[in-house]
Amino acid sequence: MQIVRAVRTCPACPSQWDAWTTDGQYLYLRYRHGIGSVEQHPSPDLDTWGPEYAPLAEWDDGTGNGEISLTEFLATSGLTLAPGATVEGEPQGG
Repeated sequence: MQIVRAVRTCPACPSQWDAWTTDGQYLYLRYRHGIGSVEQHPSPDLDTWGPEYAPLAEWDDGTGNGEISLTEFLATSGLTLAPGATVEGEPQGG
């Protein structure tokens, strides 16, 4: 799955982003205590999220860390940035 836009919504722990795929699907990306997850939701508006929790991807890297770069997150989750993707709020080198 390719990401065309990613916006970092938390500058520290947890690392999290709002992201949109090439087909317009919204994804919530989150990494906290070494656990990463990719969730699909209707939009970034929490009022549109249902009570069910079925991540598209989830992992525990065993580190207990709370910070990860978008580059590392995408590589671990299997997501990629589409050519010309927009990334906002990511520190340089991330």
